[in-house]
Amino acid sequence: MKRDSHAQPLSSDTVRIERLLPGPIERVWAYLTESEKRRLWLAGGVTETKVGGKVALEFRHAELSVEAGDPPSHHADMAQGHINEGRVTACEPPHLFAYTWAENHGDPSEVRFELAERGEEVLLTVTHVRLDGRDSRRSVAGGWHTHLDLLVDRLRGQPSPNFWETYKRVHAEYTTRPGFE
Repeated sequence: MKRDSHAQPLSSDTVRIERLLPGPIERVWAYLTESEKRRLWLAGGVTETKVGGKVALEFRHAELSVEAGDPPSHHADMAQGHINEGRVTACEPPHLFAYTWAENHGDPSEVRFELAERGEEVLLTVTHVRLDGRDSRRSVAGGWHTHLDLLVDRLRGQPSPNFWETYKRVHAEYTTRPGFE
């Protein structure tokens, strides 16, 4: 599996993306659940690792790479940061972590992280369900693709390219991929 493998549409409201990460599994779990580690590739903020626990992700995309860059027009509201709140729906350390994801409209979606050991590496499978339409699937696929590539870089101790420029390129790729067009 390549570092930048694309997400797959599983249905009209679900996308899945995988990455093979350097282990051990406990280290990857920490990057999913501990604010100080998670903020290096996704978002900081409160995460209570128990079913029903609070999740408040504080996105600061400008801090994810050396160069801040500008968000695309459809994410202009995130230029100064963004908070996304949800509730933990599953927590089985260090193999499964899931929570609701507040949407701009309608009912919340849900993101599920599954970890499986593969020798010295860890297979991370991210499944995002209850997405609202094609544009949402594209945006979510592009977002997870970009954020997970940052996670790979962090775990390998490598620098990351500009977050927003990478997101724009990846998001554009999803507009022509089967199931996302």
